[in-house]
Amino acid sequence: MLKKIPVGELRPGMYIHELCASWLESPFWKKSFLLEDEVMLAKIHKSSIEEVWIDTGKGDDVAQSVPVADEEILAPPVVPVHVVRVAYRDVERVSMADEVGRATSIVNKSREAVVSMFSEARMGKAIDASNAMPLVEEIAASIMRNPGALIGLARLKTADDYTYMHSVAVCALMIALASQLKLDDETIRELGLAGLLHDIGKMAVPATILNKPGKLTDDEFVSVKQHPAAGHAMLLAATGIGAIALDVCLHHHEKMNGSGYPHRLAGEQISLYARMGAVCDVYDAITSNRPYKQGWCPSESLSKMAEWSDGHFDPVVFQAFVRSIGIYPVGTLVRMESGRLGVVVEQQEGKLLLPKVRVFYSATTMAHIVPVLLDLAGADSSDKIVAREEAGKWGLTDINRYWLGDDAAKA
Repeated sequence: MLKKIPVGELRPGMYIHELCASWLESPFWKKSFLLEDEVMLAKIHKSSIEEVWIDTGKGDDVAQSVPVADEEILAPPVVPVHVVRVAYRDVERVSMADEVGRATSIVNKSREAVVSMFSEARMGKAIDASNAMPLVEEIAASIMRNPGALIGLARLKTADDYTYMHSVAVCALMIALASQLKLDDETIRELGLAGLLHDIGKMAVPATILNKPGKLTDDEFVSVKQHPAAGHAMLLAATGIGAIALDVCLHHHEKMNGSGYPHRLAGEQISLYARMGAVCDVYDAITSNRPYKQGWCPSESLSKMAEWSDGHFDPVVFQAFVRSIGIYPVGTLVRMESGRLGVVVEQQEGKLLLPKVRVFYSATTMAHIVPVLLDLAGADSSDKIVAREEAGKWGLTDINRYWLGDDAAKA
């Protein structure tokens, strides 16, 4: 039986069906869980949450000295408070400055959620998609408000947390690509979940192999190549996993020319969703710092992928991907016609070559200048991008602070 109670009546042993709070406000990433001890209870008391739904069929009930009033046992809304499924086309787009703070909170909590979820998978516990969907929904809403914010932040992962944050990044990229392809909202959600879980099979690969800084041996590479099938088996045993996530998990390493794995599928044998997964997976992999190499800059990565697109990727899907993140994605260092260097701060819809750029360095004097934000699509804009640049060539470090917001954009 589901029952809504004030947090003051909570005690260990109760099964929480739903906290009456948004996913970001909750101290836990799961929607439903057993309240195991006083430590967990204290986290709820420290939050702003006032009421919760408990399931007395799965845990303890409140002590009752009088009959329960009818209104106390009413079922909760069909759609949980923290998984409100909005129509994505109705989400209002906001600026990078307005979204980056919220996106930061989502990325930070997503890291906690994925580490916990993947760790449970490594220990053999079955995944419940209902616990992952609030995370997917938060990521999707952020992407609809401003895709560059969360995608840019997810790219800044460290080599140590690559396995986990790669899943968050691919979730975000899949949602952005699906939106660009004008897929329906439910398919977008399913693709977000697919991106989040596409590499769950790596939990069956020894950590020493995943984090090895040098070249893998033939046997180690065989072990890594087994992760799609291992992940597919995990998802078959999970609860609430649909066909799209199963397909993407198993086939995101297939290539259009048939040279991929595990089944060497080619062309139309590979579903649209798996072809999308292949593009998003590779982009995040090559833009991220790994134990064995530094990531490439976003724009260079797209250029490299374009060179591989005939045999590796579906060219139509790849072009849609470029439109979704921009020819010069957020965080790309560029040289302007004026001789200034700047970082791409924000994309502008329908204007792939005219992003917003924060210039901060003079290539002529080889010195920092007062940062200035340029709107290249503005009527009074007189500058333009002439090339992408490598930060190391100019001795520049920490260039990401120039797109993270005005407070950080100080030389």
